[in-house]
Amino acid sequence: MKPVNSQIAAMGTTIFTMMSALAAEHKSINLGQGFPDTDGPDDVIQAAVDALRDGRNQYPPMTGVPELREAVAAANARFYGLQIDPNGEVVVTSGATEAITACLIAMLDPGDEIVLIEPLFDTYLPIVRMLGAIPRLVRLQPPHWDLPRAELAAAVGPKTKAILLNSPMNPCGKVFSRGELDFIASLVQSHDTYAICDEVYEHLTFDGCQHIPLMTLPGMRERCMRVGSAGKTFSFTGWKIGYVSAPRALAGAVAKAHQNLTFTSAPNLQRAVAVGLAKDDAYFTSLASGLQAKRDRLAEGLAGIGLGVLQTRGSYFITTDFSPLGFDGDDVGFCRHITEQAGVTAIPVSAFYENDAPSHYARFAFCKREAVLDEAISRLRRHFLSNTAAAPIAASS
Repeated sequence: MKPVNSQIAAMGTTIFTMMSALAAEHKSINLGQGFPDTDGPDDVIQAAVDALRDGRNQYPPMTGVPELREAVAAANARFYGLQIDPNGEVVVTSGATEAITACLIAMLDPGDEIVLIEPLFDTYLPIVRMLGAIPRLVRLQPPHWDLPRAELAAAVGPKTKAILLNSPMNPCGKVFSRGELDFIASLVQSHDTYAICDEVYEHLTFDGCQHIPLMTLPGMRERCMRVGSAGKTFSFTGWKIGYVSAPRALAGAVAKAHQNLTFTSAPNLQRAVAVGLAKDDAYFTSLASGLQAKRDRLAEGLAGIGLGVLQTRGSYFITTDFSPLGFDGDDVGFCRHITEQAGVTAIPVSAFYENDAPSHYARFAFCKREAVLDEAISRLRRHFLSNTAAAPIAASS
């Protein structure tokens, strides 16, 4: 028989699926995948329930129900001073992953180049390659993840169609500074290119750190596609409601891609998310402060065991350096080891690189209940502190 698509055939199972399956097999506490273990606001759930029963359950408009498009536009103005037309500059998608995919489809022709910043979310590269585009990778280095400006400037050239920017950043929790954003904006404008901005963690920033959309910088309003996520903002990751804010010409192209991907999403969930986006400032403040407390709780526990804990200014995740523990293996081996032997699951950070990845970092999610985080720390402490300091910890077979 003739083979299936070669790029699809070459893809492996995602590390998140693998580690979650391993966690289930070993009844491990799963701090790998980034999803909360409690539901979001009750009033948003009730809005979804009520919307199921009001006779509007057929296909909604392809770009999203009017209530949600208007709510996205209002949120852009409220939080960032951006004036967005809900009738031509907002596209609602089936989650942020689809939003990013639709933006990439809308932007890239075969042979176009796009700049991606490592470590990066694992969906980016496969989609770019399936479109026949050419990724140009620029790497941030731990522990501070500063933007390497010379390397970024060298990666942008005549064939560059776009830069894909993720801030706050998964997996490393970096929030790009105003100076770094100014530099990126200058490259985008000087090379007459565009920016796809993955901002799903926009409301999850810590330590007084401010998220600044690239779209708000001078000259960038007409060059940016800004992606948001109801799943991350309201802790309903299973609802899969995302949205793109973009200038009319770009939003129209994104909408054409979207109509050939999922076309639309559940109308009751869209209308419920509109209720959520209208919640008062106290909700968004408490969301960030509550997660910051969980970050601190997990970071303190991991540091007490002996892991090096890197700074996290946003997102759901802490990156740790496990080399001080004396583990005799790489990050995939370490994450398998703690899943099988300690009953706690993390994600190897090498999964967020294409080649030559650092091999001694593991990512832990802290978007869980305090009792779950405490139990995870207790399990890791029992496991690692019971090993003698004189001998390395052997990797699992």
